[in-house]
Amino acid sequence: MMIFYLPLALLILYGQKIQSWMMLNDISKSIGKLKEMKEKSRDEAINHITEGVDNKDNVIKKIDSFLEYFTIMPVDLDPAGVVNKLDHLMTTRDERMRIEIKNMLPELDSIKANSVENIIEIATSYNFVYKIARHFYLIGKKSSNILILAQLQMIMPFILMQADALTKAMSTFRESQPIGDSIGPMIVGKLMLEKEKHEIARDTIYAESNIENRKVYLITAKGPGGTVGQPGNALKNIIEKGTKPSILIMIDAALRLEGEKTGEIAEGIGAAIGGIGVDRFKIEEIATENNIPIYAIVIKQTLVEAISIMRKEIAETTEPVHDILNRLIMERTKEGDSVIIIGVGNTAGVGQ
Repeated sequence: MMIFYLPLALLILYGQKIQSWMMLNDISKSIGKLKEMKEKSRDEAINHITEGVDNKDNVIKKIDSFLEYFTIMPVDLDPAGVVNKLDHLMTTRDERMRIEIKNMLPELDSIKANSVENIIEIATSYNFVYKIARHFYLIGKKSSNILILAQLQMIMPFILMQADALTKAMSTFRESQPIGDSIGPMIVGKLMLEKEKHEIARDTIYAESNIENRKVYLITAKGPGGTVGQPGNALKNIIEKGTKPSILIMIDAALRLEGEKTGEIAEGIGAAIGGIGVDRFKIEEIATENNIPIYAIVIKQTLVEAISIMRKEIAETTEPVHDILNRLIMERTKEGDSVIIIGVGNTAGVGQ
């Protein structure tokens, strides 16, 4: 009879410790994988950036300092004006990064410099994700807090999934190949071919075209360097030039839900643009002030697909989206009207 109760007593006394040990063992393996990925991304970044460079030691030290680079978000206790503060901080951060890269590698052209910037961003993201995961792992281990460990164990597969996406993104940006998120600039860039382009904002260009006797302003980030440009400032500058568009159409990639197919096209209303919200705020503000309807076209894909080399299903949406653009322009405008089309996304490997 005692033998029957012994396992039960052990479970009551040591069950939580056994469970904690099993969780720690499982999480430890995942943390180890993250560490390997982080180190690999650092090595790949160093190898790519220092290729053909003489002062490799100094460059490596600089890259390691980039990995610890951080940005402090503005105070939002009083929301009024917080977007302008955020815009200022992000602009300052981007400018500093570009200046540092230019000082570190003065002979780089703009395309390679953008590639280096993207690769450093990926390596920095890896470093941050690893440190956060390790932090909660060590806290849970020290305190033997099963709740912390359980939560970390549950989200670890998603963290590893994102880490895998970053791994694929590293090789894609290194080769300056189009990624899934490049579909917006690719669609608009195709309409820009053989058109005269003008820079309208930092890393952002526009071209004028004619579709169904409507004057169309095509806006996208400048390629083939990996940049997203400043579509908010570009729209503002176009409007300030005296343009009075009847509609604004935005094209971007969108995360698909499980069960949806990669490359599905959806239409909607609103500013189709991701990021931290600065450009979206500017676009919505300008559209509201000028009473411009905003139409959105999105191409669905997963997070991994968005930052990996562009899949065939995504690339093949170019012509169907052009058909949708023509239909929207025909239905929502009349001859002689002006239309603005913005291709949102990273222009890695996409020229115009």
